[in-house]
Amino acid sequence: MTTATITQIYQHASVRSYTPDPVPPQMIESIVAAGLRSSTSSNLHMFSVVAVTDAARREQLAELCGQQNHIRQAPVFLAWCADLSRLERISNWRGHEQVADYVENFLLAAVDTAILMQTATLAAESLGLGMCYIGAIRNNSQAVIDLLGLPRLVFPIAGMTLGWPARPHQPRPKLPVRAVLHWEQYQTDGEADALREYDEAMIATGIYRGRQVAAPGQRDEMEAYGWTEHSARRVSQVHRPDLREVLEKQGFALK
Repeated sequence: MTTATITQIYQHASVRSYTPDPVPPQMIESIVAAGLRSSTSSNLHMFSVVAVTDAARREQLAELCGQQNHIRQAPVFLAWCADLSRLERISNWRGHEQVADYVENFLLAAVDTAILMQTATLAAESLGLGMCYIGAIRNNSQAVIDLLGLPRLVFPIAGMTLGWPARPHQPRPKLPVRAVLHWEQYQTDGEADALREYDEAMIATGIYRGRQVAAPGQRDEMEAYGWTEHSARRVSQVHRPDLREVLEKQGFALK
């Protein structure tokens, strides 16, 4: 079963090479306006986006986000932010006190921001634009906060490069549905087969460059390095351990 929208979704690929052509401001506004049609918890709109087109500021963002060259190259960088500061101002205006100290408050804002930016992505791709999410915006989150002038109760969830693709980009394989979709209750029957299938699909793309790794539980038997090995290594490392400190400084107490 498919529709034009589903077909477009299946063509998604992260774009890391762009032409120098600018993206008109009206187009950026239309993309964000489309994102605003997303579902939002209690209609609270707990998000904001900072659009950066200035080359010098994008250079600074590239340095803060792991020297990713496509941040310099793309004509637009979007910083998608969880934002409770607007509700703080509204509460003060209306004579109330916002309670923003709990994990739930931050989760609501973070989830709504993710929904917003993914809807905006679909809008951008429907216009022929390409994009790539930048999780590395959290590598030096305090410096990004300072650079973008983010006030208390605003935190950058993810960045996004946006522009016209310089060349076609091939969508990557994704996990089989049966590895993700559970009926009635969570179950892992058949998961191993689905993961092996995905390993093979990802290996076939050449992304891991023919690397080898010891087979699980086997010291002398080697196998192709695939997604399961790559992911297991990734999650066995500590990443961005300062985030709680920065979040607390921004007013998210996370009680």
